[in-house]
Amino acid sequence: MTRDGYYGPYGGQFLPEILTATIRELERTFKDAQADPEFFAEYGRILSTYSCRPTPLTPADNLSRRFGRGRIFVKREDLNHTGSHKLNNVIGQGLLVQRMGKKRVIAETGAGQHGVATATMAARFGLECTIYMGEVDVERQRPNVFWMERLGAKVVSVTTGTRILKDAINEALRDWVSNMDSTHYVLGTACGPHPFPSMVAWFQSIVGREVRAQVIEECGKLPTRVYACVGGGSNALGIFQGFLDDPVELVGVEAGGEGVRSGRHASRLASADASIGVAQGYKTFFLQTDEGQMRQTHSVAAGLDYIGVSPILADLRDRKRVRFESATDLEVMEALALTVKTEGLIPALESAHAFARAFTEAPTWGSDDVVVINQSGRGDKDIFTIADAFADPAWRSFIVTKAGGGHA
Repeated sequence: MTRDGYYGPYGGQFLPEILTATIRELERTFKDAQADPEFFAEYGRILSTYSCRPTPLTPADNLSRRFGRGRIFVKREDLNHTGSHKLNNVIGQGLLVQRMGKKRVIAETGAGQHGVATATMAARFGLECTIYMGEVDVERQRPNVFWMERLGAKVVSVTTGTRILKDAINEALRDWVSNMDSTHYVLGTACGPHPFPSMVAWFQSIVGREVRAQVIEECGKLPTRVYACVGGGSNALGIFQGFLDDPVELVGVEAGGEGVRSGRHASRLASADASIGVAQGYKTFFLQTDEGQMRQTHSVAAGLDYIGVSPILADLRDRKRVRFESATDLEVMEALALTVKTEGLIPALESAHAFARAFTEAPTWGSDDVVVINQSGRGDKDIFTIADAFADPAWRSFIVTKAGGGHA
């Protein structure tokens, strides 16, 4: 961070004046927590006893043999409680909420993983919880909606705009402005106004610290490349922070959708379609028109179809520290099918973008290369989307039978 809240020219704090006192309180609380060893000790204790940290680094030996180039390892954030890396951030923010004495939390969610994690944290800490989710994502991520509600959260289906993640964020911000004295907004990714990008990145850095030690212990050296999918950027920053000062190539993989030339994608840093703008409280690259209106995005993965990207990642791209690529929906489904059948791992559709790009680049690896892929979440949440994409006839028959009121 070159100056308060900025990473190069990106970041900042573009908020209505009414939120100034609230955001300053959050800044002070976060800084105090960073300087307090007891805070981080409590954070680590909860994650180890409640969320199964450290998560393992799994050798993908079958895939390594299949490609015949290098050795592949998978960081298993899918084994985190609630099924993704998202709990790392929400537990940290939940502890900050306790320090601030607030009793209610709100959050946005796309794929539902952050929503489930926030609802879980709220149940654990005894907080009232409201989750905003685009109507499109409510339909394609119905299992996660079910669990959020069972955990005691109120799920609000957002029917404005394109009815996906960016619209859920807008509604959450409106709620926060109206209820800032009692409510904390648990932003789920490393975007938004300062201090959210640095705060989320700090909590997620536990992933990078773990995997760095794990791969050195397993291989006696650092990895050659690390792959992670990129929506807002929280899981990528989490694992990349373990290697920013090392000679390790870091590859962020965005949603290529139907191809970056089609216009139906969500690639901000790996395409020429994004431009710098200010929205949702911060400055970064957004998929927007020349007039500054946000464009529609598309991805098979609900958690990657966001219009913006972390200002930290935008700066790392400019400094050529992280290379950004994209993977199409078709490449993602092929990579998912191969990973499931070859390794018995079921990555989330978001995570499968990282697998897809790694597989594409496998022919370029050296025989002694060590490659790490971040499996940021598990794919059982995506069963409806995956089964539909595979055109599975048995699944379709099951759905039709259920829809008709019969029994499977």
